[in-house]
Amino acid sequence: MRAIVVERWQDPKELAARDWPDPKPRPGEVVLDVEAAGCNFFDILLVQGKYQMKPAFPFIPGAEVAGVVRELGPGVQGICVGDRVFGGLALGAFAERVAIPASALHPMPEGMTFPEAAAFPVVYPTSYAALVHRAHLRPGETLLVHAAAGGVGVAAVQIGKALGARVLATAGGADKLEVARRAGADVVIDYSRGDWVEAVKKATNGRGADVIYDPVGGDIFEGSLKCIAWNGRLLVIGFASGVIPEVKANRILLKNISVVGLHWGAYAQHEPERVPEVFADLAKLYEQGKVRPLIFGTYGLDEVPHALEALAGRATYGKVIIAP
Repeated sequence: MRAIVVERWQDPKELAARDWPDPKPRPGEVVLDVEAAGCNFFDILLVQGKYQMKPAFPFIPGAEVAGVVRELGPGVQGICVGDRVFGGLALGAFAERVAIPASALHPMPEGMTFPEAAAFPVVYPTSYAALVHRAHLRPGETLLVHAAAGGVGVAAVQIGKALGARVLATAGGADKLEVARRAGADVVIDYSRGDWVEAVKKATNGRGADVIYDPVGGDIFEGSLKCIAWNGRLLVIGFASGVIPEVKANRILLKNISVVGLHWGAYAQHEPERVPEVFADLAKLYEQGKVRPLIFGTYGLDEVPHALEALAGRATYGKVIIAP
């Protein structure tokens, strides 16, 4: 098979597809023919050696996969050869075939395409767990989503609307504002023009947002503290800005707010029972037409450097997909 194999820390533009041995399933694993794989910002950091996880060389990047079951390992039950499935994994999706634990796979909902399925495993459960299980977003509340044209941002906007919230969305530039609007945002705010904090206050009649979804950090986090409502919940999702913010505890006290973290990847270790529950809930929302990934573009294995370059340059929206 062909795969993107990383044998040293490098810039994503240096990546190239090469021949690699086919995977063999171990007990409890299946081998998939990969139809689509999702790209994430952490894939860029991973190949550069800048991510919190540093795999041993050689490794194949890619953490979201959708495909057709090719082979079953010993002890696998409930999955058949030919099943259409998707799931998240630590490594290995940027390849024509991958071995993955059967327990990490989910059946594709009726009507879901492979690119849509590959766009699901990271961003949608991240946003769902954040809004439902951590922030307890309620119908009628105001949700502010930052970087709303990105993968987790689009998911958060769609899920927020499905939960009955009024959704405000920030993004940079007219094209990305339109993406946020297409995802269902009620109010869109260009944070590259003017004072977005004042725009949020104006849109909420001075009250601020009840829940703020922040995958950016840095100055965005600081500004969010200025436009959050009494009893508000500020969700810490990630640090796409590259700057990890700090907050003085008196600011949490004065507005009676909560600063709430979300680490979806750790649920498998600490609350494994939540994982199938979250995916089952998301499958229902997909089947009801309330959530649907927005695909920026689909790239072949040889085009992985271009896909990651577009992602790094903030030139994309929604999800970037690799189709081996």
